Amino acid sequence: MRARPGKRPYAGLTDVGRVRAHNEDSVLLEPPLFAVADGLGGHEAGEIASGVAVAALLAAAPAHLDAKGLGRAVRAANRAVIKAAREGRGREGMGTTLTAAVVESTRIAVAHVGDSRAYLLHGDTLERITRDHSMVADMIRQGTLTEEQSRSHPNRSVITRALGTDPNMYADTFEVDAEPGDRLLLCSDGLTGMLTDEHIAEILGDYGDPDMAVRMLVDAANEAGGHDNISVIVVDIVGERAVGGPARSHRGWLAVLVWALAVAAVVGIAVWGTYRYASERAYLIAEDGVVVVYSGLPGEFAGVSLRWLAEETTITVGLLDPVTAGRLNQGIAVEDLDAANALVDQYRALAEARSGEADNAPGGP
Repeated sequence: MRARPGKRPYAGLTDVGRVRAHNEDSVLLEPPLFAVADGLGGHEAGEIASGVAVAALLAAAPAHLDAKGLGRAVRAANRAVIKAAREGRGREGMGTTLTAAVVESTRIAVAHVGDSRAYLLHGDTLERITRDHSMVADMIRQGTLTEEQSRSHPNRSVITRALGTDPNMYADTFEVDAEPGDRLLLCSDGLTGMLTDEHIAEILGDYGDPDMAVRMLVDAANEAGGHDNISVIVVDIVGERAVGGPARSHRGWLAVLVWALAVAAVVGIAVWGTYRYASERAYLIAEDGVVVVYSGLPGEFAGVSLRWLAEETTITVGLLDPVTAGRLNQGIAVEDLDAANALVDQYRALAEARSGEADNAPGGP
């Protein structure tokens, strides 16, 4: 069950929790743009960093679904946080996480930095679609820590990437296919630190009204201890423009691309523009059980394939964690081949580590 007809298909809520004296989180509900930011640096720093970040994100975000453009907007937000600290707003060293999404129809563009999260609920299955940039997340990926152990680890709050700390910071960016009836969740670690993914999925499935769903998630996190600020956004995916609102004055690059493809058969210049756009992109996908890298775009456009094989790796998909394996089965879009090669290096290290564990296990070779 999802939002009733006539009700807006999204809701957001932020709460101070039961331990902290101040709320350093910020949420952004500006359809089709949504974001959660978890400020770092303490009172009069964290809340300023998160507020500056979401304001700068809104000003720079693409008007339509465009993961690369959303990533550029996050980098603009990073510069804004650094500038604010330099000018005496907040404090030097302040920072914030930022998880942002643009939702159009059944497509979702995501840009992500830090340990706030994005999830997609499909039926009864809740899939985590972002990777935490944190010390404990790195340990989980390396196989030295379990998910359950990470919940009480003394370094669980140490993040490895945030806005405001590095002028060269970059965001993870990708696009996700959803289906009508799916539900997008953006949240700070004040929710995930208190509730398991299973508990979160149960609440999301039980409350069809987005306003009620965010309220019940925040209440459940507070009942579990409320050790941090709690921020939650729920967006229901409907069969048309999911969260339509007034269009902005400029077109997003994706809209331009779609238009160009539609007339590519009769407008030669559009064909050339499309080819150049595709040649700058890349994606990773699972084929025959291994990770394969392509430059270009997945699928076909106007009956034409715009992808070129870049590398067929020897990385076995079965040696990666289930979430990564699931994303690879659908395809993971990245900005360019450099970004693709960086992911390949991460996956190769993870696969080698897991293969070594299997070899050293009792009964192994």
